[in-house]
Amino acid sequence: MATQRPLSDSWFWKRYRPEVDDLQNLTLIPNVATHKPTIDEWSPCCAFPTETYVELKHAGHIPDPILGFNEHKVQWVAECDWLFACNFSLDEYEGLVQGKVRSEIFFEGLDTICDVYLNGKRVLSTDNMFDSYTLPITTPDSVSKSSNTLVLHFRSAKHYSKELEQQYGAVRAGSCNLGDPSRVYIRKAQYHYRWDWGPELISSGPWKPVLLRTFSTRIKEFESHAKVLDIESEKVALSILVDIEGKAAHSLDAILLDERGNIVRKETVTIASGEKGTVRLDWEFVSGEVKLWWPMSYGKTHLYMLRVTLLDKAANEIDKADRKIGFRRVELLQYPLLNAPGTTFCFRINGIKMFLGGSNWIPADCFLTTVTEEKYRSWLQLMKDGGQNCVRVWGGGIYESDAFYDICDELGILVWQDMAFACGVYPAYPSFVESVEGEVISNLKRLRHHPSLAILCGNNEDYLQIKMWGVEGGLPAAVLYEKVFPKLVEELVKPSIPYVFGSPYGGKGDDTSDPTVGDVHQWDIWAGAGAPYQDYDILGGRFISEFGVPSLPCLATMESYFADCDDTDQRHPQSQAIQQHTKAGSYERRFSTLMNENFRMTGDLESYMYLTQLMQSEALGYAYRVWRRKWGGEGREETSGILVWQLNDCWPVTSWAVCDYHLRCKPAYYAIAREMKTVTVGIQREVQKNRVNDRPRPFYEYGAFQSVSATIDVWASNLALSSEEVELELFAFDLKSDWTYKETRRLVLPPNASIDVLTGHPCPHGPISPGGMQVPHPSCSVAIGAFIRDQEGRLLSQHIDWPQPYKFLRPCDPQVTVVLDGERLVVRVLAPVKGLVLSVPGGEDDVIWSDNCLDVVPDHPYEVTVKGLRGRAIYAAYLGRERALPLALSS
Repeated sequence: MATQRPLSDSWFWKRYRPEVDDLQNLTLIPNVATHKPTIDEWSPCCAFPTETYVELKHAGHIPDPILGFNEHKVQWVAECDWLFACNFSLDEYEGLVQGKVRSEIFFEGLDTICDVYLNGKRVLSTDNMFDSYTLPITTPDSVSKSSNTLVLHFRSAKHYSKELEQQYGAVRAGSCNLGDPSRVYIRKAQYHYRWDWGPELISSGPWKPVLLRTFSTRIKEFESHAKVLDIESEKVALSILVDIEGKAAHSLDAILLDERGNIVRKETVTIASGEKGTVRLDWEFVSGEVKLWWPMSYGKTHLYMLRVTLLDKAANEIDKADRKIGFRRVELLQYPLLNAPGTTFCFRINGIKMFLGGSNWIPADCFLTTVTEEKYRSWLQLMKDGGQNCVRVWGGGIYESDAFYDICDELGILVWQDMAFACGVYPAYPSFVESVEGEVISNLKRLRHHPSLAILCGNNEDYLQIKMWGVEGGLPAAVLYEKVFPKLVEELVKPSIPYVFGSPYGGKGDDTSDPTVGDVHQWDIWAGAGAPYQDYDILGGRFISEFGVPSLPCLATMESYFADCDDTDQRHPQSQAIQQHTKAGSYERRFSTLMNENFRMTGDLESYMYLTQLMQSEALGYAYRVWRRKWGGEGREETSGILVWQLNDCWPVTSWAVCDYHLRCKPAYYAIAREMKTVTVGIQREVQKNRVNDRPRPFYEYGAFQSVSATIDVWASNLALSSEEVELELFAFDLKSDWTYKETRRLVLPPNASIDVLTGHPCPHGPISPGGMQVPHPSCSVAIGAFIRDQEGRLLSQHIDWPQPYKFLRPCDPQVTVVLDGERLVVRVLAPVKGLVLSVPGGEDDVIWSDNCLDVVPDHPYEVTVKGLRGRAIYAAYLGRERALPLALSS
């Protein structure tokens, strides 16, 4: 019977010293019994798979690199070579000698430049973190039954990449905030070299399992292709290909099981005798036999277990393999629009056009071996709970673990998968191309069966870099993006799924910023032109696959910033500790522009944290709202998707993430969730000034320009596949008086589209002072609420539009009251409140809010669900009182 097991359950590590360590005569003798080993002596690994920083930290040789300023205290680690080793026995040795079995060592992932020594002989060299490697044990003389030593010598990736750079020439690789440009020469996670949200921690080590495989006959490769033949009748087909190596196989059982374990289809195939062979089965299923896999909110994520078992003549099991599969069809539609230039960039799943809203994903930790399946599930469940139906696996990280894609399959989250290239002019010399080709083949074979996989993309921003930085000589790796990758996708991924050369990519020639073709990365807000976030409505595109505004994480997460700081003076917005954990380029200049335009300045850290988070929430919520408005129905899909940069962090940091390193949701997470509800409503205000000006359009002006009038647009959006009858209530109120305005109207929202309700409508306001025109216009103190309810009166969506900029508001005490009934919390106010953030000190990780950072107005109570409160006090902060204080709680 074919077997597979970890090569050893006892691994050791040490620093490599070439003057002492003879790799051809290395003895693995740990000194743990007599004293604590130094870094130059063998120490037992605390876990496996593992990597250098994890082991050094666990052994107490380095401080935690993610705390305080410790990143700079551990830079020496990347300068060194490291050894990992184990002893192992070979119980199958006799069979190997007699030729009855074969054995091999399988390295699922080695990070990155590694020489492998077996019993003192170098037997393998690797240079690609993303590929797997197999070491056949071909001669019994090279091993023994009871005592074998495997040594992995990891060279310094930092030094190796600089050697390649010296050989092939220095190139541009993004800004100075994206790590050393030599990174492009090495097939390693690029973010390890530093990014504008992550530290420089260039790891090494066996980051994936090392396995011993033994067999006489086995399933060498197992391939399956699930195809939807007819969507309406749910007629589907399944092709199964099994490559068999060895002579003993007599038959193959193939079985398809539904989610309850019931047999859907079973077939046994007799195998012709021979050394190698391929068994192919082609199954078709008529209506009712299987159900389609659907993304979240559109149906159930029906998954089926496909299992193949290899049997001998006596029907004994020789080998088996299984996987979960789903049946779905994915299409990327790019056709001319009816009333706008360019083409769509619209995904159609199982015949249904879908508006995609979600996030970009970076690796969940600086130390990849510490990311568990449970952590993946927590992150992806956050996405689903927040209404996000698409995740983009960014090219500067890794091809994620199997668990990541399994969970996406289960939760119905569509995956945009970049190849592992980001922000650089990558080479294309023959050995590099060959290595990349092997990497992509391995990962396509591993990922292609996942129904959540919706699109493959050649790179992140490499085409954009050429134009942005004026790089001469073109993009050598275009041969990969435009020839090698499309060919491999066509050959290996069946049925085919969309592939694009890069992200962003579209337009004529090298113009990757054309908003009318392909996808765009919208960085003219925050970076680029430095436009106000209120311009997102005119800075969109057909599919916005990156955009964002950063913020500080919550106060509990920021404690990591100050972990090794005795000086309390560090606890202010412009301290060294804040700078150490803010890697973004020109961050203070960019923050100050956005913050000072919109909010009053503060030097208090808690208030500053609150305001950065409110700004991020307002900006991202506005972007989702106005871009979703452009999902206009058939032929009018002017925007078909929005992916914010970014969902997550890899360490405690000030970043664009909507949830921080500890999975603590920022207000922006809830803003996106509100805009991804099935039914939403939006308001946009435009203020007319008395002369041509350069101010944001929603801003009221009180200086060189004066505000003379204001108009509003109101729209509603429905992502359901059926029309919805609703009631829209518009409720306006003056923040300086008791004037109010209210109107209601019945609407029928068409399916899967947004519609305008009002355009260019005069903004409601109180009476104008006698004598004609009033300056500033009286709407300058008017807030407007839009509320959509279903036929039973249940609130489906609301949006409050406030006069801007917020720095001119003079909030009064809203007199917030909260009533708790079980997990149901009802919030009421006597005066309007902006950005009400509810929290429980010490409960950042176990108190779960269904919604937060709320706008609440009188006579419109707001209901949220809170789990895990357990009698603890609720604190509240809001615009005008940015430091959280306890609330009185009624029951």
